[in-house]
Amino acid sequence: MTPPETDRSAPPAPADVPDPKTSPDAKNLGDRILGGWLGRIAGNMLGKPVERGDYWTRARIDRYLRRYDALPLTGYLPEPVGAEAEFELRPEWRACVRGRVRGSCRDDDIDYAILGLELLETYGFDFTTEQVGALWLLRLPYLQTFTAERAAYRNLANGLKPPLTATYDNPYQEWIGALIRADIHAWTHPGQPRRAAASARRDAVLSHTGNGVYGEMWAAALISAAFTASSVREALDVSLTVFPASSRLARTVRRVMGLHASGLDWSATLDAVDTELSGLGWIHTLPNAAVLTAGLLYGEGDFTSTIALTVRGGLDTDSNGATAGSFAGVLCGACAIPPSWVEPLEDRVSSAVFGWDGTAITELAARTLALARVPG
Repeated sequence: MTPPETDRSAPPAPADVPDPKTSPDAKNLGDRILGGWLGRIAGNMLGKPVERGDYWTRARIDRYLRRYDALPLTGYLPEPVGAEAEFELRPEWRACVRGRVRGSCRDDDIDYAILGLELLETYGFDFTTEQVGALWLLRLPYLQTFTAERAAYRNLANGLKPPLTATYDNPYQEWIGALIRADIHAWTHPGQPRRAAASARRDAVLSHTGNGVYGEMWAAALISAAFTASSVREALDVSLTVFPASSRLARTVRRVMGLHASGLDWSATLDAVDTELSGLGWIHTLPNAAVLTAGLLYGEGDFTSTIALTVRGGLDTDSNGATAGSFAGVLCGACAIPPSWVEPLEDRVSSAVFGWDGTAITELAARTLALARVPG
């Protein structure tokens, strides 16, 4: 594992200047926020059975899908009838595959969105990193945290304060854990990518440094930009303005964008990036950002194509599927998400966050909408 990149963040960027031509349409804002929640949950559920990037490579995922005549992928993963030994799915697969989904599965990719909502409801938009940590200790079970989050949680419990919570005895500082916490900062700052990124940064530094922090800033800006962008490419361009252009994350995202623009196909693009980022591991921010960027670009704004390509890209499939689903759900709105993704969720979420298990997804969206800061 390479040493974490030093945080070379520039001084705070100027605030977003509202433009009436590109400000979110207040009439559609609720539908777009609901689309983000539904997309995040559906994308997470799609990727969850194959979440183990060292085993579930792109080739193995596609081999599995071909076996069950599920290419192109247009719904939840097929059930592994008679092939359990050949294809080792995660233990939760029975609640996540086609025909078996009855509400959402519990997952940290959803827990942190819920915890972020409680953070903003409790402390407001001027929350501190210390308050993020206090809420983790109050609401989040320790054994439902992983990698950098577990290290930070342990450091909090031992009395350490940020930024030591991110740096002490934490080899996961640039892994994907912060990136998956970005969505609530985007949904509550629609069309305001700089503000979304600034809010996300205060959350990220509890557990991450360098590209780990930039990952959450990037994802927050990207999803925020989806409220007003006219294309996927425009949202990606905007997202690259909120963290250092010299960082490896920025170079990785630009690399995928360049390969896509050159006319290379999806698979060849990921082959090229895989070679360049080999050795970082399947939970590191950089290779996952590459998979996510490719899924968004080649998905061309279509909800199903976006989450399907992203999950087929492998690595941290449930996290990438969740972020891709959030982006695509905001971009197209809940009304445009095919019912085959939404209806099995039964408008309820499973969560390990104390007090939130079984909450209606529509309630989560309504509470998010109530907090949303619309420019203008």
